[in-house]
Amino acid sequence: MKKLLLISLLLLTGCQAVPVVEKFPDVPKELLVSCPDLSKVESNTAKLSDVLEVVSTNYSKYYECKVKIDNWIEWYNSQQKIFNSIK
Repeated sequence: MKKLLLISLLLLTGCQAVPVVEKFPDVPKELLVSCPDLSKVESNTAKLSDVLEVVSTNYSKYYECKVKIDNWIEWYNSQQKIFNSIK
C-alpha cells in the first residue's frame, strides 16, 4: 500500500506540463548575400558590340539573381505561413 501511494505521488508530481514555445527559424546568413554588381561599359569603348555584350551580361545577371531571390522569398513566406497555421 505504501509503495502504491509513493508511486502515485511520484507520478502526479512528475506530470507537469512544460510550455514549449517554438520560434520560426531566422534566415541563414548565406541566403542574405546580395546580388553581384552589374558591369559598366568602359568610357573609351568605341564598338557597339562591346556595349551590347555588357548589356546582355547585365541582363542575364539581373534576371538570374531576381529569379533566385524571388523564389526563395516565396518559399520562405509559404513555410512561415504553414508554421504559423499549425500553432
